[in-house]
Amino acid sequence: MSATILDSYDEAVADVADGSTVLVGGFGMAGMPVRLIDALIRQGATDLTVVSNNAGNGDTGLAALLAAGRVRKVVCSFPRQSDSWVFDGLYRAGRIELEVVPQGNLAERMRAAGAGIGAFFCPTAVGTPLAEGKETREIDGRTYVLEYPIKGDVALIGAHVSDTMGNLVYRKTARNFGPVMATAARTVIAQVNRVVPVGGLDPESVVTPSIYVDRVVPEERA
Repeated sequence: MSATILDSYDEAVADVADGSTVLVGGFGMAGMPVRLIDALIRQGATDLTVVSNNAGNGDTGLAALLAAGRVRKVVCSFPRQSDSWVFDGLYRAGRIELEVVPQGNLAERMRAAGAGIGAFFCPTAVGTPLAEGKETREIDGRTYVLEYPIKGDVALIGAHVSDTMGNLVYRKTARNFGPVMATAARTVIAQVNRVVPVGGLDPESVVTPSIYVDRVVPEERA
């Protein structure tokens, strides 16, 4: 199965619907698909639920999407940093919802969605407000909390290089949430630096196989 290689970021996100759950890759700005997010802002989809590690940095990327008023809810691990003033202002004004998920749980909940796992027990957050209202179980003398998968309608991820089939490699820390998000969304759209012919990637370096990728938009062609 091959991804569709597109020349337009706007075309890539044209069918994102209002009310969608959008998985957005990135650890801070590392691996953040800024050009796809900018296109989503132009596209106009609203009432979105965004799942990401952070709740936006500065005034670009995810922060710009929040500032445009398109996001109803953020599901993330780190909603506040020194440069998260956009989210901070919206949250204090009661204009956006927040669900905090521990970072490991966030990754595992998306991995579970991609693996077809219905739910799993995890010790993280036991005894904290994050576990309130959730089922718990004692296993081998330790308490665990039941967590459910996080599925996306769309995943917007940033990768380094793709081949013409859509196989993806990442660059250093930009390989963060992209791989698990690519398995957990119905439609996966990747922003990459360039596209190379099939055979141009070392198969041992491919992290996200093309079977998970629907659309690729390169900044340049090799």
